[in-house]
Amino acid sequence: MGIETPLFLFGPCSAESREQVSQTAKELCVMSNEMHALQFIFRAGVWKPRTSPYSFQGAGDQALEWLAEVKQRFGIPVATEVATSEHVKAALHSGIDYLWIGARSSANPIAVEAISRQIAVSSNLPKAVFIKNPVNADAQLWLGNIERLEKTGVPVIAVHRGCSHKPTWGMAHTVRTARPDIPILLDPSHMSGDAEQVPVLLQKVEELRLDGAMVEVHAHPEEALSDKKQQITPAQLGTALQPILSQLCSADRKCPLDGQVELNWLRAEIDELDAALWETIAARMDVSRRIGEWKKAHNVAPLQPARYQQVLEARKEWAKENGIDAAFIEQVFNAIHSESLKRQK
Repeated sequence: MGIETPLFLFGPCSAESREQVSQTAKELCVMSNEMHALQFIFRAGVWKPRTSPYSFQGAGDQALEWLAEVKQRFGIPVATEVATSEHVKAALHSGIDYLWIGARSSANPIAVEAISRQIAVSSNLPKAVFIKNPVNADAQLWLGNIERLEKTGVPVIAVHRGCSHKPTWGMAHTVRTARPDIPILLDPSHMSGDAEQVPVLLQKVEELRLDGAMVEVHAHPEEALSDKKQQITPAQLGTALQPILSQLCSADRKCPLDGQVELNWLRAEIDELDAALWETIAARMDVSRRIGEWKKAHNVAPLQPARYQQVLEARKEWAKENGIDAAFIEQVFNAIHSESLKRQK
């Protein structure tokens, strides 16, 4: 399935009330008209698979009526998340245009298979089904789920939302390379878990030549019953899209992926790995500080030569096993160890 123009899904994490759904849809339509009738699908969760049983679990079947009203009143297609065969039946019976499978369900191939079978036997098929990456960074499982859904005959679109508020660009890059024919959308809301980061991440849609985005948008995020920290307002969404929309809709963008885009993917992977590296070093320095406190309390010298030599030899052996220059690893280790000693003192 090819996408000629960027595909966008906007709407709240959860459909909380008829008023909240209607107000958010209305403000999104105003934003859309101000941006030359930007086309989008209105999204809202009806059944919410939350970690805690005491969290808001979604409004349930009654929320399907609210989405149907949005579709009729504003003339825009609607989408919701499904996690069971029963969800599929109820959503399609209510006229929901698009379905998506969330990260928790995507981690369970049995659940995806059951959902796929129900879609296949439905009399009113969805226009497309979106499949988010699993909560664990497993590119092969994501690809397998895409193949399961393709058996339904319904167009399949992947949604990259990262794992545990980390981009996991490497996983998405693997899927993009293996299946360039499958559109991939970005979910900056779940990828960051932070509303302030959503505009920054949206720029990746153009840099990586992704096919659009699914963004959580709420008329009043501060009042949201779920994921309030990662939702933005329709006005904020318009501001974030304004500088990149012309590029996304450019005719030049339809050209095949070039070397620069591949380089952007690789740089995204490097940036993420570097961020993890610096975070690990910072965590290590904090542990070194606590070790220093313990040594001071027990009158132990900061430098323990035997321990230092033992760790260094282990790191050099690791370097040999992984095809990395041992001298380089020793240099890096000594720099980190030297800073650690400063913290301990």
